[in-house]
Amino acid sequence: MKVIAIANQKGGVGKTTTSISLAAGLAARGKSVLLLDLDPQANATSGIGSEASSEGCMYHPLLGEAKIENKIINSRIENLSLVPGDMDLAGVEIELAQTPDYLSRLRTILENLSRVRDFDYVILDTPPSLGVLMTSALAAADEIIIPLQCEWFGLEGLAKIVHVIERIRESGVTAPVKLEGIVMTMYDSRTNLSRSVVEEVQKFFPNELYKALIPRTIRIGEAPSFGQTIFEHDPRGAGSTAYAAFTEEFLSRRGDSPSE
Repeated sequence: MKVIAIANQKGGVGKTTTSISLAAGLAARGKSVLLLDLDPQANATSGIGSEASSEGCMYHPLLGEAKIENKIINSRIENLSLVPGDMDLAGVEIELAQTPDYLSRLRTILENLSRVRDFDYVILDTPPSLGVLMTSALAAADEIIIPLQCEWFGLEGLAKIVHVIERIRESGVTAPVKLEGIVMTMYDSRTNLSRSVVEEVQKFFPNELYKALIPRTIRIGEAPSFGQTIFEHDPRGAGSTAYAAFTEEFLSRRGDSPSE
């Protein structure tokens, strides 16, 4: 079971859309996937047509009051399970910060889960902040993927989150976490800005940068309002084509072929 955190402390970069699209893309290729919504806004939950749940979210498991396996529900998408998000998660930030093992708690929960449920991938959708939930997710992940919008401010945010990843790695509290990839979002091929930002990231992160570029499209933005993935909402559009290419590249990097 590989744990993948989709993370960026900056909001509005396509983080949740990337989490949903990767999870759905992997599920469509026969992989058993758990989407774990750690954002109090619960956008990943509503984005695949499910409902937020105070009883079903990670609040109680993170406080040691329940088991994560009892919070997992089946989504309407084949091979894709979900632990919903909920506003109650905002409260866990304060309570977890007061515990000495907060940084390793989520990793321990997921390690225990791997002994009772056989998921190929766990996708962590993280909140847009550098709080306890975000850092816990980074510490729990085997690999981190950073969605980065094609704007210069995005580069500043990239430097910050890379620094946080390094600090977590150096803490020794958890197993070494790997910055697996950077996926460029909101790409507009008509502008010099988009191309310049991609070139800048390529210069410093040549091995991490995904070749798939996620375009800025209305269809990607409106899909969550229908509770649909981009693959369902606009199956032949530029957004679904780009996220399909991203999913294939994700699997190719691991030598992992689609399941029959």
